[in-house]
Amino acid sequence: MAEKRYYATGKRKTAVARVWIKQGQGNYLINGRTLNEYFPVEEWRFMVNKPFLLTGTLSKFDVIANVHGGGLPAQAWAVGHGIAKALVEYNQNLRAVLKKQGLLRRDPRVKERKKYGRRGARRGFQFSKR
Repeated sequence: MAEKRYYATGKRKTAVARVWIKQGQGNYLINGRTLNEYFPVEEWRFMVNKPFLLTGTLSKFDVIANVHGGGLPAQAWAVGHGIAKALVEYNQNLRAVLKKQGLLRRDPRVKERKKYGRRGARRGFQFSKR
């Protein structure tokens, strides 16, 4: 019989991560690469591991994730969000710990669109008196 896998979708800005976790030795496969290859910065790896660290399940699950969109920091947040949601699917008792740290809530901050007649979203063009 196949090992039970738990699935969740994590999001941040325009990054979307499809995450599967299953019981294992703590191996990561993110877009076909290992955790250290895909996220070279320690802070990004910490964001991915944060749900496991808080629940005390580090190196008890193997993670398979497909991520697209956004930049690497947003992708790390998206993978962490997906892992947190998948852990809740695995065990509802972990929900309180993850919710208290805000890992189950999607961060709603996204870039504001540029408006016409302006240089950016809010900044106007430079005024020239002469």
